[in-house]
Amino acid sequence: MEELAIEARGINKSYRKVKALTDIDLSIRKGEIFGLIGPDGAGKTSLFRILTTLSLPDSGTASVCGFDVIKDLPQIRRRIGYMPGHFALYQDLSVEENLKFYATVFGTTVEENYDNIKEIYSQIEMFKDRKAGALSGGMKQKLALCCALVHKPEVLFLDEPTTGVDAVSRKEFWTMLQRIRKGGVSIFVSTPYMDEASLCDRIALIMNGSIIDTGTPAEIISHYPHRLFSVSNSDLFGTLKLLRGEEGIIRCASFGAVCHVAVAQDGPDEKRILEILEKGGLEGSTVEPMKPGIEDCFMNLS
Repeated sequence: MEELAIEARGINKSYRKVKALTDIDLSIRKGEIFGLIGPDGAGKTSLFRILTTLSLPDSGTASVCGFDVIKDLPQIRRRIGYMPGHFALYQDLSVEENLKFYATVFGTTVEENYDNIKEIYSQIEMFKDRKAGALSGGMKQKLALCCALVHKPEVLFLDEPTTGVDAVSRKEFWTMLQRIRKGGVSIFVSTPYMDEASLCDRIALIMNGSIIDTGTPAEIISHYPHRLFSVSNSDLFGTLKLLRGEEGIIRCASFGAVCHVAVAQDGPDEKRILEILEKGGLEGSTVEPMKPGIEDCFMNLS
């Protein structure tokens, strides 16, 4: 039987009349990067707050490192690192002061655990005397990660860690996560960015407080039931207007400079889609079959 870092069964949570989580079931294995993928308001932070002992579920059970999130709060808090979605460090303290403070909270020192954070901290150590509030987004992210790792946690919770961070820093951050995982740390990360799903070992898609699919990125993509085409031309709005509602076309959505068109198995092929566009006055269109991504799967499931 495989060892689990996190297990949740039948978790429900409401805020007055607002249902935040409905019957959440999750099993996260030790040593894996597990992604919780969903838009803002889907329930990601509510679940993280329960699993990190900051909030109580209305019903259901959950455990982290084998300890119950309600009964064993002290044992869990000693074993986890948590990086919330907003920058939660002390902005008027320096980089070094923040790191020393968080080490002290967990009864350790930076020196004792320096090897655990040196690969990340070495990138910001030159700014150790700078106040945390004066750091760039990417540097704040690295400092927050160092503070979450300074006590050698068994499980690392990262709630939307790359929101508002530039593309280069996002890439660097995920490279760091891969190295942290190799050190034996289990990582549970939430993100609204669908492209980050492929960087996880397994993922769960969440929408309106409910899990709509779980598996490896490849498994979820393999469940996609429709044919998919990429359509490009100079008038994306016109393309959406012409194709939406056409018989056999299930969904048409813009993805950057192109449209993704989901078609039923007996629906129109490339030639027919091109005819529809040309008949509607959109000359010079390109229609090509394509493989679905996680975002296509999410849109189909939701």
